[in-house]
Amino acid sequence: MAKQPEKKKDVGTTGHQWDGIEELNNPLPRWWVWIFYATIVWGIWYTIAYPAWPMLQSATSGYLGYSTRAEVAADIAAVEQANAGLMDELAVADLATVPSNTALHSFAVNGGAAIFRANCSQCHGSGAAGGKGYPNLLDDDWLWGGSVEEIAYTVANGIRNEQSPDARWTEMPAFGDILSKEEIGQVVAHVRAISGQDADAALATAGETLFLDNCASCHGDAGEGSRDMGAPRLNDAIWLYGGDEAALTESVTMARFGVMPAWSDEHRSAGGLSAAEVAAVSLYVHQLGGGE
Repeated sequence: MAKQPEKKKDVGTTGHQWDGIEELNNPLPRWWVWIFYATIVWGIWYTIAYPAWPMLQSATSGYLGYSTRAEVAADIAAVEQANAGLMDELAVADLATVPSNTALHSFAVNGGAAIFRANCSQCHGSGAAGGKGYPNLLDDDWLWGGSVEEIAYTVANGIRNEQSPDARWTEMPAFGDILSKEEIGQVVAHVRAISGQDADAALATAGETLFLDNCASCHGDAGEGSRDMGAPRLNDAIWLYGGDEAALTESVTMARFGVMPAWSDEHRSAGGLSAAEVAAVSLYVHQLGGGE
């Protein structure tokens, strides 16, 4: 004979009912209840043993004294100790000869990449391609020179800042106070012409004399620029602030005064780079493709 269904146990309900289906109020399994209580006890112990409760300026430290910051600091110290010899060597190395030392150069470039991302990418971009007002470090159009030694000098001392007495420093005058708007338009036309852009021939011809009288002493007679003065080339297609008529007119009228901080820790109260770090980031930038 077929097995008869068991009778419904005498268990109360929760009072919930849906479409004739009731929810029985069965007690939880004892093993589940004890595990639940254990997790409560463990949670209380954990907040006492480890940093947990936020305070006004910090958090409770926990009686075990555990600190993830201390672990990270210990890891950093261990890495720094392991690399101390290479850092010391890099700090005093002749930067021009470092690429011939494969191990030291690889160490410098990898370390320099991290330094660049942390300190330089905010202006020059994560890929070092720069932006308006921030030089592209991937080409050979260098304002102050692209040898690794010149790059290191620029990194250490910066440009037009008040931090380093050895900062690179030149200043373009605002020709809006010197030339008329008509004359500025002629100079702009000449600059566009020598850089291979479309320009009014008559204006460009008139602007040549003005350019030679007012601009050539820094930018060169042919607009070839001067690295001794940080004066950019004007006869190519690379522009720091833009080479269209409006941008050039603004540059000539108002002038430009870009500033780069000095990164050497000698010139910074905090957050500066050591001699080895300056060397590392300079070698990194130099090998990106634009270094001479």
